[in-house]
Amino acid sequence: MSQSDLISPVRFLARMHGTLWRLPRMTRGMYYSTLSNPQKTLSLGWALEQATRLNPDSAAVVDESRRLSYRQFNAWANRLARALKADGVQHGSVVAVMLENRLEQLALLAALAKLGAIGALINTTQRGQVLVHSLNLVKPVFFVIGEELLDAFKEVRKSVDGARHGCYWLSDSDTLQNPGKAPAGWANLAALAQDQSDLNLPDSQQVRLKDACFYIYTSGTTGMPKAAVISHSKWIKAYGGFGLSGLGLDNTDVLYMTLPLYHSNAVLVSWSSVLAGGATLALRRKFSASAFWKDIDRYQATCFCYIGELCRYLLNQPECAEEKNNSLTSMIGNGLRPAIWAEFKNRFGIERVVEFYGSSEGNLAFVNLFNFDNTVGFSPVNYAVVQYDLENDQPLRDARGYMQKARLGEPGLLLGEISKLAPFEGYTDPAKSEAAILRNVFKQGDAWFNTGDLMRDLGCNHAQFVDRLGDTFRWKGENVSTNEVESLLGAFPGIEDAVVYGVEIPQTNGRCGMAALRLSAGTRLDEPALAAYLDQAMPSYAAPVFIRLLGEVDVTGTFKYKKSDLKKTAYDPAQTSDPLLVRLPGSKVYQPLSKTLYGKIHKGDYRF
Repeated sequence: MSQSDLISPVRFLARMHGTLWRLPRMTRGMYYSTLSNPQKTLSLGWALEQATRLNPDSAAVVDESRRLSYRQFNAWANRLARALKADGVQHGSVVAVMLENRLEQLALLAALAKLGAIGALINTTQRGQVLVHSLNLVKPVFFVIGEELLDAFKEVRKSVDGARHGCYWLSDSDTLQNPGKAPAGWANLAALAQDQSDLNLPDSQQVRLKDACFYIYTSGTTGMPKAAVISHSKWIKAYGGFGLSGLGLDNTDVLYMTLPLYHSNAVLVSWSSVLAGGATLALRRKFSASAFWKDIDRYQATCFCYIGELCRYLLNQPECAEEKNNSLTSMIGNGLRPAIWAEFKNRFGIERVVEFYGSSEGNLAFVNLFNFDNTVGFSPVNYAVVQYDLENDQPLRDARGYMQKARLGEPGLLLGEISKLAPFEGYTDPAKSEAAILRNVFKQGDAWFNTGDLMRDLGCNHAQFVDRLGDTFRWKGENVSTNEVESLLGAFPGIEDAVVYGVEIPQTNGRCGMAALRLSAGTRLDEPALAAYLDQAMPSYAAPVFIRLLGEVDVTGTFKYKKSDLKKTAYDPAQTSDPLLVRLPGSKVYQPLSKTLYGKIHKGDYRF
């Protein structure tokens, strides 16, 4: 971390002065983001109806072939809601939703929100037992399956509780124009909705902040996914924090969405920001780095939603005509690494980076309201960054049993105080929720949400993300952040993807670094140059000892690296046909790791 990343009161006040013109809207945003009365009747459905009243003829949603105004989109959601209600979907009903990114999914989720029903947003990449687990976990009583995912659902249907009945089908087409013909035994939801009334339902006036809106699943990079509860309270807080205070879109803006709609960045952060300003949501079914700038040009998008890996994919693309003088002015998301922050802004001419930090299940969030570089932004709720013992994998406690706050700029574990203002909604599984709570942290009886993330407090309620705890390891008596090493490796010419993790060497303490790399097409790794670059770019203890060259990198549907299998295989040449390299103690280069050399390492012939 650079000392320039620290935010002094003088810098903070100077930046605040430059945003005074946004103060009225930010004040409104603060109101919504700090609401604490769980009985208050505000919801996603209310927000859509409010945006429709204010911007009836503005475009609400667009894709490659369709453009719907707020009046048209709201009417569509009303018809779907009435059809579902007539079939028994009601307040509190859990409805499993399996569709790829389509306008139909947005309209369906709006319809469910108006009824006070809960949309369980199934990850569209899940198959087999993982899919069975995710469906059974939330006990849905209704299922809405897109034609494009029908085969995946059919494979597991017999193992899914309650899936004999209540199954709706949606054609993989423009269902407003042609609802299609449903397979035998399936209800055609689009056809059922055709003749329903366009008018708003009274049900949406009864949905309260405390009511659940979505179930969003953790990625399941290790173990089975968990379902996080996204209440209307959390959605409205995003509406205020991200939409009104943060991005500040209006009805002239277009937000380009290429992340899957089962991701919280899409339905929680981006959609709330769009509705808060009566802006337009431009939807793409699946992310394409090569088509990204063509889409930005087509929709004249002024903003897009990102995650860090998406940004790196774009940086790795060759320059194209469409990226020059593009229409983007802002971006919102999380995971933009300091190593590429300035390069990304400068190459693509982005004025504002609304980086944020939060989790689907968590009770606190940071938003970069004041456009500082290299920070996840400002948090209005009470948090603490506490000292953490990585070797024993637990927060440090003093003689009295209480935790100690880390110094300014020092990495530590981020905690969010659980309070009336910042309740912890947790998971559908109470045991999983309780496991995420730390008690008696600074005094007897207090309770704090354990984010599982290492952060740096930058001052003035701003923070900087360091790493996930599970991805940090200790080597040579030092803590190594895989996030930071991945970032530096990604800046080396020819490296498209870098996945870093800790592996054990017999007769050593801790774990050394290993990097699985995917190279650009037609690129050969320059091992001496890489070793020289690492010697210059990072301390010796942080540089990977082992390298594995991959043809493809296994990621989740939300672009998170899957590391569990890589960790299991480690650097054993008997378990993989991928090329393996090692940098032996005292060597200035990487060399191929043969079975013979592997055996010598395991016998302790080399002192790492």
